[in-house]
Amino acid sequence: MTAEVEERSEAPAAARAPHEDEPIRRAKQRAEAIQGLYIHLLVYLVINAGLFVINLLTKGDGGTWWFYWPVAIWGIALLIHVVTIFVPVFSPEWAERRAARMLEEDRRF
Repeated sequence: MTAEVEERSEAPAAARAPHEDEPIRRAKQRAEAIQGLYIHLLVYLVINAGLFVINLLTKGDGGTWWFYWPVAIWGIALLIHVVTIFVPVFSPEWAERRAARMLEEDRRF
């Protein structure tokens, strides 16, 4: 019964203005992007911990450490992922501003 009440209280999707859904859509996109970063970080930590253990168990006496190479290279990729999420250069707002500027430049020519 509560589901019926909730359904009746909500305005139909067509009756809602599109600009009302925009903040919700963007917040959901941002939350999903941050969730993807957390998953990336978890995979990075688990895999690289495993590589460290493999290197520790197989290097032997006088062997070399190699695990830091994948840690460093993948760490750079993880840093790029962090930048794309938390630095607003690549935000949807930036893309919209850039597109508007490009349209304005096209109109001038």
